[in-house]
Amino acid sequence: MKGKRHTTKEKIRILRESDVGKSSIEVSKDRNISEVTFHRWKREFGMMDINEAKRLQELEKENSELKKMLAELLLRNRMLEAIKAQKW
Repeated sequence: MKGKRHTTKEKIRILRESDVGKSSIEVSKDRNISEVTFHRWKREFGMMDINEAKRLQELEKENSELKKMLAELLLRNRMLEAIKAQKW
């Protein structure tokens, strides 16, 4: 069964709890996540602050939009080439 999905901000806040003095085991138990998940988040978001996480999220969103635009243009280009090949 899947658990709750945490936002990037929540993950960073959870990681900051261990910086205050709690151990990773205590934080994991308090937040009801596995210790493996905690360490995976720490590897991924360990040195980030919330502003950097927001910027990363914006960049990921922009990147996905650009990929969609590229895919649409490539599809359109292939369709035009197919039409051109049929006419001539």
